[in-house]
Amino acid sequence: MRVVDARHLACPLPVLKARKALMAMEPGDRLEVLATDPAAKRDFPEFAQSNGHLLVAVDEEPGGVFRFILQRSGG
Repeated sequence: MRVVDARHLACPLPVLKARKALMAMEPGDRLEVLATDPAAKRDFPEFAQSNGHLLVAVDEEPGGVFRFILQRSGG
């Protein structure tokens, strides 16, 4: 699984980095994104839904780090 470390980046950079990574991946591949921007909790579900990707998991880790697992859409 590929990992994008977007900690300490403000909106919209975490989503933009995730989008770029997903575009280079095969359908069905999974991407882990680490982010600290509180807006990411809202942004990633919206991004996944609007782009047809599956948001597999969302976790908040110690230190205010959000962990998102996205699965690239088939299209």
